[in-house]
Amino acid sequence: MKRFCTLIFILTFYVTAIIAQNETPWKNGKLQVSDNNRYLVHENGKPFFWLGDTGWLMPERLNRDEVNFYLNRCAKAGYNVIQVQTVNGVPAYNAYGQSSHPFGYDFTGINNLGTYGYWDHMDHIIRTAEQNGIYIGMVCIWGGLVKSGKMNEEEAVKYGTFLANRYKDSPNIVWIIGGDIQGYIKTEIWETLAQTIRNIDSNHLMTFHPRGRTCSSQFFPDAEWIDFHMFQSGHRRYGQRMGNKEYPIPDNTEEDSWRYVEQSLAITPLKPVLDGEPSYENIPQGLHHETEPRWQAADVRRYAYWSVFAGACGHTYGCNDIMQFYRPGVPPAYFANTPWWEALDFPGFNQMKHLKNLILTFPYMERLPDQEVIINKLTEKTEKATNPAEKYNRLIATRGDDYLLVYNYTGRPMQVDLTRITGTKKNAWWYSPVTGEYTYIGEVENKVTEFYPTGVGIGKDIVLVVTDAASNYKLGVTTGTLQNKDYEE
Repeated sequence: MKRFCTLIFILTFYVTAIIAQNETPWKNGKLQVSDNNRYLVHENGKPFFWLGDTGWLMPERLNRDEVNFYLNRCAKAGYNVIQVQTVNGVPAYNAYGQSSHPFGYDFTGINNLGTYGYWDHMDHIIRTAEQNGIYIGMVCIWGGLVKSGKMNEEEAVKYGTFLANRYKDSPNIVWIIGGDIQGYIKTEIWETLAQTIRNIDSNHLMTFHPRGRTCSSQFFPDAEWIDFHMFQSGHRRYGQRMGNKEYPIPDNTEEDSWRYVEQSLAITPLKPVLDGEPSYENIPQGLHHETEPRWQAADVRRYAYWSVFAGACGHTYGCNDIMQFYRPGVPPAYFANTPWWEALDFPGFNQMKHLKNLILTFPYMERLPDQEVIINKLTEKTEKATNPAEKYNRLIATRGDDYLLVYNYTGRPMQVDLTRITGTKKNAWWYSPVTGEYTYIGEVENKVTEFYPTGVGIGKDIVLVVTDAASNYKLGVTTGTLQNKDYEE
C-alpha cells in the first residue's frame, strides 16, 4: 500500500505534463458523427478514434486519490474514453459511504447535504477525466436494475432531468443508455430516459450498451437519439453456449467480433458502430467457471483489430480486475485475482494504444473495410492452410486510397491484391500490435503478392501495411531485405 500511495503522488505530480502532451480533445469542438456517417469527429473535422476502457465501478469503488491515479494511467496508456456505471444500485454507495439516492428519485435537495456526497464524487471523476483529456461514457443506470423494477418511466424523467442538467455543460460526456440488456426489455423506460436527456442536452453524443452478442442496431436501428451504435461481442469462446436458452447468434461464431460491425454497417440509416464490451483480459472464458482458461493479451488485441478493420469507429478494452477495481478484502466477481493497480501493467491494457496510433497515422475519413484485398486462392506453399475466412485464420483488411492494412492473427501466409490502392510501386511494412513498431519489408510490385510473416501460430498477430510508394509515408526505415515472394498464377 505504501508503494501504491507513492505511485499516486508521482502520477498526480506529473498530471500537468501528461495534459500538455495530450491536447484536450474538446478544444477541437464537440463530438459529432462524420459526414460519411461512419466515424466520430470534432466540430473542426479532426478525427476522434474512440479508445475506451471499462472502468465500470469507478464511482462506487475508488476514492479521490485513486480516481486521480487511475485516470492518469489511462491517459498515459492512450485511452480517451472511460465507460462507467453511473449507479450500480438504487441506491448505490461510493467509497465514502454516500448514497446515490438519499431522497429516492427526488434530486432537488442533493446539493444541500453538507457533506461530500455521491454526486460530488461523480463531479470529481468527470472533472479529473476532463483534466486528462478523457471522455466519460456514462451508463446512466445498469440494465438489470431497470429490469428488476428499480426505475419506472416517471422516475426515468426525474433521473434523466437531473443528470442532463448537472452535466450538460461538461465537455467530456457521452451518454450511454441501457447497460448489458436487450433493447426489447423495458423499451419504454430506455426511450423515456434517452429522450429526457436529449431534450435538455443536445450537445453530447448518445448510444445504447446492449446484452452480450447483440448490437444496439438490432433494437434501435433508426432511433433519433442514437448517434452511434454499440455492440457487446461478449466473453464466450467458439462453441461455448452456456446452456440451451435462446441464442442470438449462429453456433461457433462467438468470437467473431467483426460480424457485428458488418451487420450494423449494413443497416439503414448508416451510423458509426464500435464494440463497447469485448472479452476482458484475465477473465475466465464464458465468465462463470474458475477452471476455464482466461482471455489473454493476444485475445483482446484480436477483438480490437478485427472489429476496427471491419469498419468500427473505435474500440473499448476491458480487464476483469480493472472493471470492478478488485482489491484484497473485496469479494471478487468473475474470479478476479489481481489488485486493479497491478492490472494496469497487464500487456493488453498497454497495447491498445498501438491500434489507435496506427489508424490515426493514415487519412481517416477515406478508410473503408475491403475484404477484396484478400485473395483466397492458395498456392502450393499454403495449400494445407485453413481457409483464411475461418475462425482465428480470418484475415481482416481495411484501406484508404493509397494505403492498405491487413490484420493476421495467426501469422499465416497470405495473398494480397496490391492493385486495390493507387500506385505502380508499393512500400510494405510489418506493424507489431504488441510493440507498435514498423519493420520495413521492401518495395513491391503492383499486383497480387504473397506475404510470409516471420512467426506462425495463434497469437502471433501482425499487421501488413502497404502504401503507394509515391505517398511517402514516414513509417520506418525504408531499407532492408524483401521478405515476401511474388504470387504466381
